[in-house]
Amino acid sequence: MKTTKLLLLICTISFNTIFAQENNKKNDTHTTEKTYLELPKTEVIPIKDTNTNRQYELYVELPEGYSENDSIQYPVIYYTDAMWHIEILSGAAEYIVEDAILVGISWQKDINEDLMKERGAHVSRFRDYSVKKSSNAAHQAKYQFGQASNHLDFIRNDVIQYVETNYRTDPDNRTYFGYSLSGEFGAYILLTQPDTFRNYILGSPSFGRDIPYFSELASNAASKYKRLNANVFISYGTLEKESGEYIQEFITLLKNRNDESLLVLPLVIEGNHQTAFPMTGVRSVTWLANLLKEEGTNHDN
Repeated sequence: MKTTKLLLLICTISFNTIFAQENNKKNDTHTTEKTYLELPKTEVIPIKDTNTNRQYELYVELPEGYSENDSIQYPVIYYTDAMWHIEILSGAAEYIVEDAILVGISWQKDINEDLMKERGAHVSRFRDYSVKKSSNAAHQAKYQFGQASNHLDFIRNDVIQYVETNYRTDPDNRTYFGYSLSGEFGAYILLTQPDTFRNYILGSPSFGRDIPYFSELASNAASKYKRLNANVFISYGTLEKESGEYIQEFITLLKNRNDESLLVLPLVIEGNHQTAFPMTGVRSVTWLANLLKEEGTNHDN
């Protein structure tokens, strides 16, 4: 009797094991180890800041038909915080602008590992995009705030030079895209080296209490540059109450120039600092596409 029960138990366990194995086979849809999707048409180019020896990457996306006609020069959209912005801008440009080269500029790749673990892969943006040093000595020593000038030199002397040497670009039609702190960085470029770009997209720039500094920059720009020769899209979210006030002050600084060469489009977008970003990307790229068509630089013909 005991032997019979033991045999029944063994058979039951064996059956359940076989059933479980078969069931797992049916549910097992992974035949190999997982991989990560790579963006099509995007080249990853290592590039070094020749002044500081810091290592970055460029994410270059060429338009359809780039290799088919070597007589066309394309406008270029340069954007910072590349890993955060690449998906929105790539998708929007694909359907709205079409004939433009996109160049994303990464954060520093060879950053201190302890600092990266503490704050994330984006930690270099605090140094590269900020316009003023911190009053906190410990924070300043750690993050090295206020090196926007150095990073602008890198973009002008290394990034743009590389892109315009290796790709067919229209040097008179460069566009800058930045959001939040990199939006503030774009405003800094506009007032200190306005000829770096023709078009500036400044999404929710995080001026904070730096507005007096930008007022000083605007005053210097007024005496140094009679004409900025720039088109500026500047936006913020409806829920960004305090930030919106600072951005409005900056818009007033631009408008007070009475500069006919300066076109400013302010736009308030539904949402807060985070949720306003996707629509900022789409609306600004649409604005840019219309500019390019008006100026005859859209190469559909």
